Amino acid sequence: MDTVRLTVAEALVKYLVAQKIEIDGQVESLFGCSFAIFGHGNVTCLGQQLKNVEDQLPTWRGQNEQSMAMAAVAYAKANNRQRIGVATTSIGPGATNMVTAAGIAHTNRLPLLMMAGDAYASRLPDPVLQQTEHFHSPSITANDAFKAVTRYWDRIIHPAQLLQTLPLALDTLLDPADCGPVFLGLPQDVQGIAFDYPVRFFEEKVHRIRRPQPEQCDLEQAVKLISNAKQPLIISGGGVHYSRATDELAAFAKQHQVPVIETIAGRSALLQDNPLNGGPIGATGSDSANYLAAHADVVIAIGTRLQDFTTGSWSVFRNPNLKIISINVGRTDAIKHLAMPIVADAKQALSQLNSLLGTWKASMSWASLAQEKSAEWKALCQQRSAVVGTEMASYAQVIGAVNRLAETGDTVLTAAGGLPAELNMNWQSKQIGKFDIEFGFSCMGYEIAGGWGAKIANPDNDVIVLVGDGSYMILNSDIYSSVLTGHKMIVIVCDNAGFAVINKLQNNTGNDSFNNLLADCRRPDGELARVDFAKHAEAQGAISEKINNMSEFDGAFARAKAASQTSVIVVDIDPTKWSSCDCWWEVGLPEITRNKKVEKAVNDFNQGRTHQRRGV
Repeated sequence: MDTVRLTVAEALVKYLVAQKIEIDGQVESLFGCSFAIFGHGNVTCLGQQLKNVEDQLPTWRGQNEQSMAMAAVAYAKANNRQRIGVATTSIGPGATNMVTAAGIAHTNRLPLLMMAGDAYASRLPDPVLQQTEHFHSPSITANDAFKAVTRYWDRIIHPAQLLQTLPLALDTLLDPADCGPVFLGLPQDVQGIAFDYPVRFFEEKVHRIRRPQPEQCDLEQAVKLISNAKQPLIISGGGVHYSRATDELAAFAKQHQVPVIETIAGRSALLQDNPLNGGPIGATGSDSANYLAAHADVVIAIGTRLQDFTTGSWSVFRNPNLKIISINVGRTDAIKHLAMPIVADAKQALSQLNSLLGTWKASMSWASLAQEKSAEWKALCQQRSAVVGTEMASYAQVIGAVNRLAETGDTVLTAAGGLPAELNMNWQSKQIGKFDIEFGFSCMGYEIAGGWGAKIANPDNDVIVLVGDGSYMILNSDIYSSVLTGHKMIVIVCDNAGFAVINKLQNNTGNDSFNNLLADCRRPDGELARVDFAKHAEAQGAISEKINNMSEFDGAFARAKAASQTSVIVVDIDPTKWSSCDCWWEVGLPEITRNKKVEKAVNDFNQGRTHQRRGV
């Protein structure tokens, strides 16, 4: 057998570069970008190897390990999980900074390859700089923290291990059901050890995402349920996008006149002008979708895990005879909530179900009702986004303006605070996809970092980041990353002077405002200190301006569009103006209280609980 003598770092990078993927008949590099902050744990061996292949695997320098790994997550999402980003750090705090990003990738079922330096396998220099010591178990390092937020975890303590672990890690990153983050711990001494690797291990390999086929008996059972349904309904989840099944979804809905409603991850799977698009479901959704969910007798859930914001903590389904058919590549997701599972790829399952149902159609009155309810929701969105005079802006007005001004190919992106609900409730999809609300982990700080990663994935179109002042303060340094690397973004900072959405929750549950809005935080008396976000962004190299009201927004957005570098628009937001829908959502409240306001809130809250489905 032919062999080649390589160090662990050489072999690792050589293997990554050899991996390709076929997308629409085109073969591309599977690992499309790398993000790195170098330290003593990864610079001397791994860093040089990444330098050697920078034309094949470009490496971008991050400013924060957490945010650069978030950028890699957003890169994968923008590529529908078909291309993967790499993030590498030194040991200790550099590594553990990525734990949050791993949580995002794990929760949202997105691929992310993380490689961090580790303590010496020989232990001769122990304890080394940044090594956490566990006297009862010396093999534990800070990198063990990743075990809770990864799909695959390994520490390389011998060069031959790469022959086993890299194919397994790769399979996790590519598997449609188990897709998620992978972590490889790289002890500093092991990275430089040489080994005779088989030459064939580094041969170019072209991958394709597997499409599990549905069982015929499951399809037949589903056809029986659907054919007998009076008010069938489709819930489109993120899996529809990852399966690239949006055409099949539209064809199925049209052929059988079944209304479609969307989860946050499944948004923009249908165009908003599609007469069968009933809007977004759940606590951050629309009255139209929630009405349809309440009256449906058969729900076909496609590529969704039906999390609590989607189901209103399982209160949106009001039909006591409801049957759920769950199409999902993940068997655990498919069998949840006593659903009738079809463990299969969404594209394949929809195509085959479509054929088996033949000419069957749902009641035209049901489809007409869906269209009527959707029209009411769209009219409400228009009303919310309307600008009257020079009043302080609302989230809905900003979103309405972006929706109107964005061009084909542009991506809109947000993550935490009040913006996910407002964007989901008000956005009217004019194109398939190009819509990213990170609401699985709902991670503050993802917005700007994610925008940078999404722009790397979509270099020819704008990425429009919507971020609140709270998230901006948590992570904003990738404004500089985007300027440094030439990846222009449009960042809209919505400043409502604090964590306003949590203040709203605080007040809605009978509690006093405390420690959320800046005005309610413990601070010295006198003038309230405020951040000048426009100056802060400008200091990072961005073009920046603050507008006084929404009458100035169109002009500012046009200037940002025309600019060649990252542009930031800052707008003050009224913290009391919120979009809403009729949906209950469970939050933890006290069983007993001595506060009359809280007592009333608890009593009102318990009224909503009467609709909560008990898993049947």
